[in-house]
Amino acid sequence: MHKLGRSHRDKVQQFMTITGASEKAALQALKASDWHLEGAFDFFYSQPQIKSYPDTKHLEELYNRYKDPYTDMILADGITLLCNDLQVDPQDIVTLVLSWHMKASTMCEYSKQEFFTGLQALGIDSLEKFRERIPFMRSELKDEQKFSEIYNFAFGWAKEKGQKSLALDTAIGMWQLLFAEKPWPLVDHWCQFLQARHNKAISRDTWSQLLEFAKTIEPSLSNYDAEGAWPYLIDEFVEYLNENGIISNSQSMTDWSQKR
Repeated sequence: MHKLGRSHRDKVQQFMTITGASEKAALQALKASDWHLEGAFDFFYSQPQIKSYPDTKHLEELYNRYKDPYTDMILADGITLLCNDLQVDPQDIVTLVLSWHMKASTMCEYSKQEFFTGLQALGIDSLEKFRERIPFMRSELKDEQKFSEIYNFAFGWAKEKGQKSLALDTAIGMWQLLFAEKPWPLVDHWCQFLQARHNKAISRDTWSQLLEFAKTIEPSLSNYDAEGAWPYLIDEFVEYLNENGIISNSQSMTDWSQKR
C-alpha cells in the first residue's frame, strides 16, 4: 500500500475499517469503482466470492429474538430491542435505511419475509455482522441515487396504513431527518411554512417534487421559474419566502450542489 498516494491509502483504510475486508479485497473493490467509495461498497457486497451468505438457521434465531410474542411480526418493542442490541438510537436514520433494504411496508413493523429479505440482501446472519454493516448503510445515504430511492421509500413507509397522504407532523419529522443527511438550507423555512399556512397532510406528489426542488433550485431562488410545473404548495412556499423577505443571496445560503 506504500506505493499508493495518500488519498488512495486513506480510502483503502476507510474501506477496510467499514467493511472488515482485507487490503487485497479493498484494493480490488476501489480499483473496480475508479476509487469511488460508494461504488466500491456496492462492488464489494455484490461479489459472491467475498459476500457472506446468511445462515437461514441464524436468521431464524435473530427473528425469534425480536418477534412479538403474540404476532408473527417484529413490532415496535422488538425494533427497540434490536436497536439496543446494535447500540443505535431507534430514531437514527440508519433504521430507515435498514427498512428500505427490507422493503418494509409500514414503520415499526417487520414481517418475517421483510426481515429475511433485508438481512439476506445485506449478508447478515448475526448481531456482529449487523453491527459491521451499519457504517455501510450510513454510506449509502451519500450516494445520490440511493438517497433518492430512500427518500421516496420513506413516504409509503411512514404513512398510516390505508392513508394516501402522510400526516404533516410525520412528514416534517422525516424531512428534518433526511435533510440532515443532504443539507437543504430552506428545510426549516419549509417546515415553518407548512405549519403556518398548510397544516394538512402531505401528498405523494408534493413529497417527491420537494426533493427535486431542493436539488435543482438555488436557495436564493435565482433559477426558479414561476411557470414551472411545481405542485401548488411549492409555488405557495416561494411566495411565502418572498413575502417574508427570507430569500437571501448571502454565503450562508449554501448551494445544495456543494453538499452532494
